[in-house]
Amino acid sequence: MQPVRVVSGTAVPLDRSDVDTDQIIPSDWLKKVERTGFGLGLFSEWRDDRDFVLNDERFAGASILVAGPNFGTGSSREHAVWAIMDYGFDAVISPRFADIFRNNCTKNGLVPVQVSAEVGAQLLAAVEADPDLEITVDVERLVVSAPAAGIEAPFPLDASTQHRFLEGLDDIAITMRHEDHIARHEAARPDWKPALDAG
Repeated sequence: MQPVRVVSGTAVPLDRSDVDTDQIIPSDWLKKVERTGFGLGLFSEWRDDRDFVLNDERFAGASILVAGPNFGTGSSREHAVWAIMDYGFDAVISPRFADIFRNNCTKNGLVPVQVSAEVGAQLLAAVEADPDLEITVDVERLVVSAPAAGIEAPFPLDASTQHRFLEGLDDIAITMRHEDHIARHEAARPDWKPALDAG
């Protein structure tokens, strides 16, 4: 996981509420065994509609997804986060995230920016009106802003999650920070206890 301090760029306005993980990445895509390539499946059933927002070239190259409320509901599939990131998004803004989806975001480096319903509606309207609108998600200051639209708002991240983003720490990296302690513990274990063969 790479450190994330600031995400800045244009956005895609996904003006839909209650978007679930099956809509984000349909189950047909869950047969893949690697973590890459899921961007092709992102919202794939909706992308069959030529008028779907991801098919609008005005929003090509955006790094932020601005969604309606209750984003990421449904089953706990980490693939949904992988698909969003593989497509090129570094942050998702919504008035509310499903808890499991939000947790999957923080463990994979996708910034979940939760804002009030009012700010969410303002951002959707502003991006729809100006596809070139620059949005900045500042993980250090915990502020999202779109200066050209006069929008600035705080967003919550607990201290440990913010630290994960700023330092680029996934679960394995956090564990490996205690490698010396783990090695000492393993070295002190009696030989008669069961162990996995590291060789």
